[in-house]
Amino acid sequence: MGEGTKADPWKLVTAPGSSEYQMYRDAEAEPPALVCQVGSTTLKYHLRAVEDLHAWLVQQGDWVPLGAADESKPAPEGSVEAWGRDPGNPVGGWYGLRKGYRGRFGMYLPPLLEALGLAELTHEKRNNTIRALPTP
Repeated sequence: MGEGTKADPWKLVTAPGSSEYQMYRDAEAEPPALVCQVGSTTLKYHLRAVEDLHAWLVQQGDWVPLGAADESKPAPEGSVEAWGRDPGNPVGGWYGLRKGYRGRFGMYLPPLLEALGLAELTHEKRNNTIRALPTP
């Protein structure tokens, strides 16, 4: 699966299986970041998003819609995407770090949690959901 470093990134696929992308940790960035490379586009999210999202999913206790949306579009209420922008989350708003590319949290973070063994995803063409797995 990769080590999650720039030299050996995680190779991931979106929940519907429609796009491949890579992610890696950049602990030296300010703030520490998860770097998501989708083709020629680079998105960055707070590194703590993995632990924070898993903790939130555990609190939800059931399946949660992904609700992926671009930054300029509204996120469906109660979705991973909505939580990733909510002022009440642990970072006080957007987990996305790059203005104009802060959305798609619900698209790119859930497959990483699944690959790390922290969650399970549905893999339908649309309307996918996620739920937490207990930490190993």
